[in-house]
Amino acid sequence: MASQRIWAPWRLEYVKGAGKDSDDDCIFCVKSEADDDEANLIVHRGEHCFVILNKFPYTNGHLMIAPYDHLASIADLDPETLAEMMALSQHAVGVLDEKYEPHGYNVGFNQGRVAGAGVEHHIHMHVVPRWGGDTNFMPVLADTRVMPQTPDQTYELLRGTFDA
Repeated sequence: MASQRIWAPWRLEYVKGAGKDSDDDCIFCVKSEADDDEANLIVHRGEHCFVILNKFPYTNGHLMIAPYDHLASIADLDPETLAEMMALSQHAVGVLDEKYEPHGYNVGFNQGRVAGAGVEHHIHMHVVPRWGGDTNFMPVLADTRVMPQTPDQTYELLRGTFDA
């Protein structure tokens, strides 16, 4: 039987950088301070937080909401920032409902490396749309996800939707 391959070359950058999170090269700080929102996949900027596409998503439309301030835990957030994060997560669900029509969502924080945080020094919230069929055989057998859309295509679909 011939071996099958699914090519996902954009993941190499993530694999090479896994575990290298530090305060100096925090992706949330670097991307939020840059001038090119499209290149950095930032779909919305609020007063205290911004919404960014996950460059290595679990599913299409996987968003993250992060404060501009480099803070490690939910307990470090001031009430205004926390309220804006929750309001943006609520808005994100509405936008994703309209654009993707998912069957459900995973929404939450992974605080600390042992809890699954890929970037553990900058707290951020995930909004992950889910579908009944998105747990196909690939994650079970090969710890692989098949993504029908690139992050750039997702950005194009969601650009401007938070401002409406």
